[in-house]
Amino acid sequence: MAALVPFDDRDGFIWWDGKLIPWRDAKLHVLSHGLHYGSAVFEGERAYGGNIFKLDAHTDRLIESGRLLGFEIPYSAAQINQACIEVMAANNLTDAYLRPLAWRGSEQLAVSAQHTKIHLMIACWEWPNLFGADRLKGVRLGLADWRRPHPQTAPTASKAAGLYMIGTLAKHKAEAEGYNDALMLTWDGFVGEATGANLFLVIDGKLHTPTPDCFLDGITRKTVIALARARGIEVVERHIPFADLARATEAFLTGTAAEITPVRQIGPDLSYAPSTITETLLADYEALVLMPPEEVAKRAA
Repeated sequence: MAALVPFDDRDGFIWWDGKLIPWRDAKLHVLSHGLHYGSAVFEGERAYGGNIFKLDAHTDRLIESGRLLGFEIPYSAAQINQACIEVMAANNLTDAYLRPLAWRGSEQLAVSAQHTKIHLMIACWEWPNLFGADRLKGVRLGLADWRRPHPQTAPTASKAAGLYMIGTLAKHKAEAEGYNDALMLTWDGFVGEATGANLFLVIDGKLHTPTPDCFLDGITRKTVIALARARGIEVVERHIPFADLARATEAFLTGTAAEITPVRQIGPDLSYAPSTITETLLADYEALVLMPPEEVAKRAA
């Protein structure tokens, strides 16, 4: 196994509060509010052939996520888009993963944070699919103990950093048990998502996916739904009982990091094999991400 390269000790540049700075100089104070209280939001984006896929949608969601946490990012959507392009160019990357992050600073450290400054940074690096080169064999999902919270207990429509804490706990448990990731249920016991990717199931020739009412309605998720409908595949969004997992013949995950990744097992007893629908949508998605942005806008909402 290759040694991990620490994220705080790399060559390159990071866009930070309006300017590009050397990667190793991108540091914040240990008393930053975002570190202590989770007042931070982020995005995950991918660039293919020099074009950042669905850049406008990601930037709009970043801004809205901040608003859901009660703060306004001090840059326009156009400025954030341009910064993403600039940081890719500075790092000489055309195929990359991008991570914008906005957070409350260190001016005030208490639950109340009205006087904190809002910061924004954007980093990018080479990062293949989340599950590696063997992902097409299908990943195995364990069963998480933690559930996605009720939307009245957390800002579940926001891509908020704090909401990923239970995902980390669930994924660590799954990995310790020999799985690649974990399936998380919703607060009321329906099928939810993996720790950082949405789930799709093929049942009786239709594509079923959980209603995202207490977890993120992913940009890749919406793209795949559009691609399926363009193919004439019926898409059913609903609350899916756990027992319905046994009715599915195909399953796959979607997300910026996961892209489209087949699932071959959920828990100890449920097995799946990629077939026509998974393979068709995977091919369509891989073709779509290589198209110019204006063509992407035409083909998938």
